[in-house]
Formats: sequence, structure tokens, C-alpha cells
Amino acid sequence: MAYLITNVSVLGGAPRDLLIEDGVVKEPGSDKPDNILDGTGLVALPGLVDLHTHLREPGREDAETVETGSRAAALGGYTAVCAMANTSPVADTAGVVEQVWRLGREAGLVDVQPIGAVTVGLAGERLAELGAMADSAATVRIFSDDGHCVADPRLMRRALEYVKAFDGVVAQHAEEPRLTEGAQMHEGEVATRLGLTGWPAVAEEAIIARDVLLAEHVGSRLHVCHLSTAGSVEVVRQAKARGVRVTAEVTPHHLVLTHERAESYDPVFKVNPPLRTPDDVKALRAALAEGIIDIVATDHAPHAVEDKECEWAYARPGMVGLETALSVVLSTGSLEKDGEIDWDLVAERMSRTPARIAGLTDHGHDPLPGAPATFTLVDPAATRTVDPMETASRSKNNPYAGMSLPGRIVATFLRGEPTVLDGKAVK
Repeated sequence: MAYLITNVSVLGGAPRDLLIEDGVVKEPGSDKPDNILDGTGLVALPGLVDLHTHLREPGREDAETVETGSRAAALGGYTAVCAMANTSPVADTAGVVEQVWRLGREAGLVDVQPIGAVTVGLAGERLAELGAMADSAATVRIFSDDGHCVADPRLMRRALEYVKAFDGVVAQHAEEPRLTEGAQMHEGEVATRLGLTGWPAVAEEAIIARDVLLAEHVGSRLHVCHLSTAGSVEVVRQAKARGVRVTAEVTPHHLVLTHERAESYDPVFKVNPPLRTPDDVKALRAALAEGIIDIVATDHAPHAVEDKECEWAYARPGMVGLETALSVVLSTGSLEKDGEIDWDLVAERMSRTPARIAGLTDHGHDPLPGAPATFTLVDPAATRTVDPMETASRSKNNPYAGMSLPGRIVATFLRGEPTVLDGKAVK
């Protein structure tokens, strides 16, 4: 099915018409297709790519499924998501990652790229079947025990050595477990006042420092998940200056929310790593603009009601974020130049670079003639008030409830097929 999008701005450039035909963006000809979309005031971006999504299937379909998570992603402007391995059973074998990959293909809303576990059962004791997962139909290239740190330095070194053979990457959940035992939130004045055990910033920074040294020694690729402190920014900055092959991500919630939110004791604000200080937020925003932090990743973490609507101490950490990520990032002003949104920088941090890290060659292409028709249309002038009950995700643990956020996803196309039109999921 062909589509003509008229008067649309590609990456904030001058308005132009784009023809979508045979899964490719083309220059419009004299013949007009039946499907014409008015792109006046809209910005076309390459489809967003999320390097850090929890889809929960298999095992916790009460919290999310590949289908419901894919629909939420498409509504957020995403065309590809990387599904974390902490499912049940854990995605630590070729069989499980292929199951997730096939579920994504059946849903057909976004490309679902499974992430394989680094260690068997996320237990941190022995390496999982990294090579078998890499050779599987899912062609896994990112491995992570996210939710758990690969705390054993010898095991982490072996994982980095193993994935180097096929240019894979180890994505580390940076948390020294001996420093965070019983931790409930960021260690600081607020935690002391609330009587909650603190999670020190150094628990994250120490693991990142260790792992960049290991990656430098091995010559392999390291990716830092959900970086959250100003100190971590400086560790990554120094490593990049030395030429270490390290990349880092920041979540939307760490760009806008601070540890003061815990004063409400509302478990929706309990997350791993915890919300940090205003100074940390400021440093993260600056590092994202500068490129020390390479990408934005949602860490979309849906939970069933009973796992989140309970006492703070018993609540599972995590927040949903696929449908609001772009709007939250735009609200921070982190990706602006001279007071205006730098759409090219948005594309770099939320599409091109994550696609490149994940090896997703079909994604991250600017929607111009000759490119795959995998892109999203954004209305930057629109605003919306977040209502968790109106989201596509099966879970409603949304920390932005009631907030007015800028930007609205109007349409999303995956290889020329619409997954979202007029802000609504097509299927």
C-alpha cells in the first residue's frame, strides 16, 4: 500500500512531500496514491530504537506481553526494541531468544530484538550459551543480566572476550551488590529523613570504572545500562578519551525525576537504579547533549498491580516509559540548540546510535528518498496530559501521571506499513 505524506519536515528541514511505496521512501511522481496524509507542521524522524525494554514474556504475561509492549512502543514512535533477558524462563538459550523473536514477528508492530543473558539464569556463576544465541535465528548481539550485575570480574572479563569474536556487546547493570544490600532509594539526606536504606552513587560508579578497565584490556565493547550519577558520567568521559569502546544510556526518568519523589512513599517512583539528586539530573542532561551519554533508552519496566501497588519496601522497582519517552526527553530541553529542538540530535540519540550499537541495519535511517520507510511522524506543537489508564501497556506504573508533556506521535511506519495512524495503533 502506497502513502503520500505532504508538506512534512524531515528532521526539522524545509517542508517536502514523501512517497512511501514498496517499503521504501521515494520522490513523489505525477501519480498520486489513494492514501494521502497531511504532514503540515509535522516532523519526520527515523523510527526510534530502544536498547532497553522489558516485555516480560515468557513468564509474566500478567505484566506485559510482546504484543502489548510492541503496541506501546509503536505508539511511542518506536520501530525496534531490544527485549531484556530477565523473563521466566530466562533468555539464556537459543530456544528462548528465538521464542521472543518469533513473538515479535507475529505481533508485527515493531522489530523485537532479544537480548541474551550473560550468565545462566542471571545467577552470575557461569556464562550462558552466548555463541548459540548469536548463531540463532534471533542473531543476538547484545548480552545483559540486567536487573543483576555481573559482579564477578573474572566472569565479566570472559564475557567481554567471548562476544568480541562476533562484535557483540555486553550491557552491564552497574551495581556493586555488596554496597546496595537492602537499599531502597538514593543514599542522601532524603533517605535519611525518610528512614530508608540508601543506595550510594559509588555502587554504580565502582562497577563502571572496573568494567571500562576490563573492556580496555580485552579490546571489547561495553555498554553501560541506565547510567544515573554525575560520577558515572566522568568515568565514562575519561574512558572515551582513552579510546575505550564504551557506550552509555540514560533513561527518560533519570533526566527529569529526582529522589525527592520518594517523599510520597508512592512505589511508582521506586526504580533501579534509584532516582538521584538534582545535580545528577543536571549532569545527565549535559552529558546527553555532549554525547558522553550516547543514547536514551526507556528501561520500560511493566509490573502487575500486586507487585507495584503495595508498601514501598515490598514493591518491585521499575516504571513504564515507551509511550512517553520522546515527550519526556523533549520536555527537558536536553536536545535543543539555541532554544529550538535539534531534531538531528534527537534522531542521533534515539534512533541512529542505538540502531548502530544493536547492529539493527534496517533501522536508524533518515526518512529520505532511497531509505527504508521505517520512521515516525511527530507533532511538536501538541501537548498531552498523561493518563496511565489510557496507555497500551498492560501495566499502569507510570510516573508521569497528570503531567503535561510536549509532542505527540501522529504516525509510525515499519517498512512502509503503518503501525500507528492519527495517534492510534492500526492493529
